[in-house]
Amino acid sequence: MINFSRRGFLAAGAATVAYAHIPQFAFAQAAAPIQLTAGRRTLDIGGRAASVLGLIGPDGRPGVTLDPGQRFAVDLTNDLDVETIIHWHGQIPPNVQDGVPDAPLAALKPGEVRSYDFAPSAGTHWMHSHIPIQEMQMLAAPLIVRRPEEIAADRQEVVMFLHDFSFRPAEEVLAEILSGAGHGDMDETNAMSGMDHGGHGSMPMPQMSGAAQGGKDMAGMHGVGSMQMDLNDFDFDAYLANDRTLDDPDTISVEPNGRVLLRVINGAAATSFWIDSGDLPGRLVAVDGQPIEPIAGNRFGLSMGQRLDLELELPDSGAWPVLALREGARERTGVVLATPGAQVRRIDPLAEADAPAFDIGMEQESRLRAVTGLADRGAIRPIDVMLGGQMQPYVWTIDGKTWGEHLPVTARSGDRVEIRFHNMSMMGHPMHLHGHHFQVVEIGGRRMGGAMRDTLYIPPMTMATIAVDAGEAARWMLHCHHMPHLSTGMMTEFVVAA
Repeated sequence: MINFSRRGFLAAGAATVAYAHIPQFAFAQAAAPIQLTAGRRTLDIGGRAASVLGLIGPDGRPGVTLDPGQRFAVDLTNDLDVETIIHWHGQIPPNVQDGVPDAPLAALKPGEVRSYDFAPSAGTHWMHSHIPIQEMQMLAAPLIVRRPEEIAADRQEVVMFLHDFSFRPAEEVLAEILSGAGHGDMDETNAMSGMDHGGHGSMPMPQMSGAAQGGKDMAGMHGVGSMQMDLNDFDFDAYLANDRTLDDPDTISVEPNGRVLLRVINGAAATSFWIDSGDLPGRLVAVDGQPIEPIAGNRFGLSMGQRLDLELELPDSGAWPVLALREGARERTGVVLATPGAQVRRIDPLAEADAPAFDIGMEQESRLRAVTGLADRGAIRPIDVMLGGQMQPYVWTIDGKTWGEHLPVTARSGDRVEIRFHNMSMMGHPMHLHGHHFQVVEIGGRRMGGAMRDTLYIPPMTMATIAVDAGEAARWMLHCHHMPHLSTGMMTEFVVAA
């Protein structure tokens, strides 16, 4: 049995734990492995130099793109002066290669090289440090695995990688968030979130109304007495798309009358975004790398850890911004698609009005339908998982417990299980399950054949259910992808027995 400790994981968030040396993996590989380096890099943000972390591929740019059928055969070098470990978000590797500190392998020491080799899942995915403080320092990058039909399609592929950024040290930012500074609006307003719920399976179903039952009343609760929501923990200095702000956006050359597949990845530590394509007609065709029945529109949202694939139809010629709007605020970032010779006008990084909260009633999620969902079979049993916490003191929990005192969710390999998330807190939680893809099957009591995902956003005071076929017998992480929430221990295990 693997020994997990609260101190072992959370201390790793400050890069202070010394791990035992684990030798480099040895795998037989048909081709030379891709060289990936975790290191430091310098960005120009608003005319100021900023030192950040990054995952640099063999072409000197962040990230890795694989062709159809290509294995994920990667040599990862830790070029940092601290230990690190990388999680391949959206992939289903052997558990030993999943990338969580001491679960089961130790982090890479400075200068260490570790090899990985597995058959990757196709789609828009990403990779990031599983040490929260490092993910906040932008130790993250795209991981794109192309499908055969994408190679054959007559369209250009563009990646839009989002992050939030502060010039202050990440340790200082995290300490301020965890202190509860600047969040007086949440003080003693969330009596329900402090409830200590017991175990799984036999918990009573809470009585909820409005958005909690799939309605649309939650948005009206903002700022109302004891039901006050909190959308953003911290005002970052900048919001980045492909490492740039709107003062100097990434401008991508496109062909007139062309089509673009825009792969949007929310790698932010603590920010949800709306993606607004403006005058460009679009279709949402995939979420978390998994195809859905297309939905027409020009504004779709995504929370931390989630991805969207948008097909955009381009007019004759011109320049078109595709913006990422910070939820509940005026800040925005984005990229510009421009045909040769088109004039690119300056875009104000502040919108005229606040963007709305992200998917409070789960209206967007309720519209999504998987192209290929899970096979129709009954679940072994439902498992209730309570999400709780509060701003003062800043602690976020699963079933009333933090990591190290957690109550694992259990299953047997091959079993179909349903996990019912009950968010009893006044912040949303993007819940990510390692090593599996799951299907959204119920929102607010309404059954559905929803999207296949690996990260589901659960708004405040809301219930949603996922179905998952338990995979490899191992201990897989299940956690909130909001980094400050994760740092306080909002993580448990999905323990799969043989």
